[in-house]
Amino acid sequence: MNQDPSVTSRNLSRQSARERRQSGLSKAAGIAAEVLATLAVLCALYIAWQLWWTGVQSEHAQIQARQASSWSAPASGKGGAERIAPKQEGEPPVQPQSAQRGELIAQLYVPRFGTTWDRNVVEGTSADLLAYGGIGHYTQTQMPGQKGNFALAGHRAGYGEPFSSVDKLQEGDPIIVRTKDYWYVYHYTSKKVVEPGEVSVIAANPEHPDEAATKRMITLTTCEPKYATAAHRWISWGELNYWAKVSDGVPQELASKSNGGVVFENEHQGGALARLGSLLPVITVLLLMYIIIYLAALVAWRYPKLRAISDGREPKPYLSFYGWLSRHQAGITPVRWVLMALLALIAVCAMLEWVFPRMAANIPFMRAISNYPSV
Repeated sequence: MNQDPSVTSRNLSRQSARERRQSGLSKAAGIAAEVLATLAVLCALYIAWQLWWTGVQSEHAQIQARQASSWSAPASGKGGAERIAPKQEGEPPVQPQSAQRGELIAQLYVPRFGTTWDRNVVEGTSADLLAYGGIGHYTQTQMPGQKGNFALAGHRAGYGEPFSSVDKLQEGDPIIVRTKDYWYVYHYTSKKVVEPGEVSVIAANPEHPDEAATKRMITLTTCEPKYATAAHRWISWGELNYWAKVSDGVPQELASKSNGGVVFENEHQGGALARLGSLLPVITVLLLMYIIIYLAALVAWRYPKLRAISDGREPKPYLSFYGWLSRHQAGITPVRWVLMALLALIAVCAMLEWVFPRMAANIPFMRAISNYPSV
């Protein structure tokens, strides 16, 4: 029995409509997946900027500050051999007596944090100084060697996270301060977690804030918890054990035999990126590589992917930004992948160098979560 042509036509029309709907849903799902994947990558890159690249920039600024200072390296023995500075007796000298905002006043060494760990200490604790100066000295507290409390503040996450590992300190661990001419060797004694407004912890006598100072102490303050809203402050205290002269060498606690065979570098230069301090040279090199390869492929192959679609040898592609970008790269498939990789690296570097800092500076929520300095 022959089927009614009108019924067949309706069935075909319904099937075509279903296929169009499915095709539309498939395209929408593809676009949504591409958008979500892009957002996920951007979030990951923002975290990398906050936890890694800000640290590279902070290290660059600290290297520049050390190079601009007139501080000399500790004395060494014959042939550059390590010389141990003897412990000095009597009243420790106070250095510096005073300092201007942002001035390099000391370097801090904590062997427990790593065999090459050291940070600059600058005068002041404003956001910009803690971000790129290293560690900040509370201006209302005492100087190294002075009776009272040499109190310091530093980030626990981002900007080099100088105090990331304060929770690893153990009783008796050395905390060593180097000024222009002297070493001050403190030893860790105790810790406390307090509310952000608890200022008594940096008082001249933090154990008895209403009484006069009786000890020479050091205080390290940082955020708690580490990777969340800083609802509290982690406080670490130490007491001065002895002082020594830089002109006599390095303290025993920084000698190679005391820290696993690795000598602390007083003036280490950091990695290649830390020495650059900017991704602009990297972006320039990548862009030149892209242009050279693109032009060479354009001459040799032009756009084989676009020609294949135009000639009907490949179906018309779905809407996709990355697909469109790939199709418009000159050359055969391996060359296009190289070009796409170069574009991706350029985009990543541009985000780290310009996009994320602008976002953190201009979007209040992002400034708050990243501790980004507003000056």
